Amino acid sequence: MLSFGDLLSEPGNQHHLQLSIFGYKKGSSSSCGHIRTRKNTIMRSLLVLLFLAVANAKIFERCEWARTLKANGMDGYYGISLADWVCLTRWESNYNTMAKNTNNDGSTDFGIFQINSYWWCNDYIINSHNGCNMNCSAFLSDNVNAAITCAKRVVRDPQGISAWYGWQHNCEGRDLSSYVSGCGV
Repeated sequence: MLSFGDLLSEPGNQHHLQLSIFGYKKGSSSSCGHIRTRKNTIMRSLLVLLFLAVANAKIFERCEWARTLKANGMDGYYGISLADWVCLTRWESNYNTMAKNTNNDGSTDFGIFQINSYWWCNDYIINSHNGCNMNCSAFLSDNVNAAITCAKRVVRDPQGISAWYGWQHNCEGRDLSSYVSGCGV
């Protein structure tokens, strides 16, 4: 039986396929042209799927993100400045809504705020406290409403914004005015 890699091999190779998804059986007399047509169809389908996955990803520009946060009531939320939020997300995800990082304890951080699967969301992999009562996949989207809602929940916890190591190591106690400078917010 041929592997997917064999199917995408050099043009001109003639193969007898045994892949039921293509309707071929070993020993059938398929022409090379028909295989190339199937190969092209598969490649187009893969490109469409890749495009759809990328279409949900967004990497914000600094000022665009600052304006988005402000529009969603984050400036001053629980006493946390807009500059703190922008700094936090710069160091946690570089403003990338599709950021996903696995930690040493087996938990995963998701999305632009890098919300942790052990404490704040359910990734169906580890036993979660799910403090935000959300699926972690909701944070991997260019629609940041769920991520912002959960970030607001995180800072209401006694740890507050200190729950994020990116903020502790790069933002806490520093002049953060450059994070919102020139943004008109």
